[in-house]
Formats: sequence, structure tokens, C-alpha cells
Amino acid sequence: MKTNGLVVAIGNDHTAYEFKQPIIKFLHTEGYQILDLGTNSSEPVDYPNFGFNVANAIVSKKADFGIVICGTGIGISIATNRINGVRCALCYEEEIVRLARLHNDANVLALGARIISDYKAVELVKLFLNTKTSDEKRHQLRVAKLK
Repeated sequence: MKTNGLVVAIGNDHTAYEFKQPIIKFLHTEGYQILDLGTNSSEPVDYPNFGFNVANAIVSKKADFGIVICGTGIGISIATNRINGVRCALCYEEEIVRLARLHNDANVLALGARIISDYKAVELVKLFLNTKTSDEKRHQLRVAKLK
């Protein structure tokens, strides 16, 4: 796979520290640049901070895509979406990931460490990064309203 030097920012809370390791390994193996914004231990932290960090990396163009992870993915996705210019999609299934990229031009993927396996998480990340946004005008017009 050609990554063209794409940068992926990843942020997580303490519940996802171990969970993110196979994702980072996959990204590294595929040649992505990784901006690991933590946390990097199982010591309790507040997930909004890490969602904000990834969101800010996206809007400042320090990263092309983001991945955020907490126990369910719900809280960190809400936090991440508070930053204008971010379209974070909480996904547990392949079809949702595909449609989030295709129809909604999602630029951040949220995952739940307590909900899915790390193997499935890697598969969802792979699909997220390899799905292009639709060039259909109806989808582009809708996404423009989100920006």
C-alpha cells in the first residue's frame, strides 16, 4: 500500500492503551507516519483531552486522519466532534466505516476498546484509511454543510 506520507494522529484514554498497540503496529507496517498523542499508560485520564488533541492535529493539518479510542468510543467521539472541521465517526462494523468515509468524508475514526477486538479494530482502521470520499455532488454538498 502506498501511504504517500500520510500522517495518522491517534489518541486514547487509559482503557485503550493496550488496545491501540496493534493499530500502531499496523500503521507502522503500512508506512503511515504516526502522531501518538497518548495516553501511554493505564493510569486514569480524562478522554476529552485526547479527543481534543487529535481534533486539533486534524484542523491544524499536522495529521491527515485521526483515530480516537476510549472504552466505548462514545465519549471521545463526542469530545472530538466539538472541534470545528472534524467529522468523527464512531464505528463498530465495516459497512458503517465505509459509509462514514464515502458519504460523510469522516476524517477521524472512533473505536470502543471494550466493544470490539483489537483484530477487528485493525480491520476497521484499514478500511477507513483505504476508502475514498464520494465525488457525487449530493454527498459533497452535504459534507460542505458540516465544515
